[in-house]
Amino acid sequence: MSAVYALYSNGESAQAAVDALRSGGVRDADITIITDEPMEDYEFGAIDRQSRLWYVASAGGVAGFLIATWLTRMTEVAWPLPTGNMPIVAWWPNLIIMFELTMLGAILATVGTLIVTGGLGRRRPALYDPEVTNGKILVGVESPRDRAAIERALLAGGGLIKTV
Repeated sequence: MSAVYALYSNGESAQAAVDALRSGGVRDADITIITDEPMEDYEFGAIDRQSRLWYVASAGGVAGFLIATWLTRMTEVAWPLPTGNMPIVAWWPNLIIMFELTMLGAILATVGTLIVTGGLGRRRPALYDPEVTNGKILVGVESPRDRAAIERALLAGGGLIKTV
């Protein structure tokens, strides 16, 4: 992996670097920003804010609900226990299993999505510098096309340039 990044001590200088990268033609999706705390006061704090996690969790919940409904109904139909004048498929007791499997489906889908989007399964190391844990803000670009232009843009914020 080749990358160019810079470390900044405050949000204003990091925002200046991000603005310089954008004006240099770098897309927001190609800019990597890592901080040790949320930077919601700055525009770069909203990059990649949109997430489809709600839809994935809902799909997992719906899948869990459908599996639970099928499982409880088919189990009661396959092994019927006639109990007087009561129906074979009893929906009220089945609601417990349906609720639990709905939640299990939503939770498993959410955890799987977080593992994939967090990059926990990737083989190559992510762009990172240990100084981020000391309060620095990392702004960088992985696999830059024009390394000199990226370095000039990162210097606009007054950061310390590093390459990987």
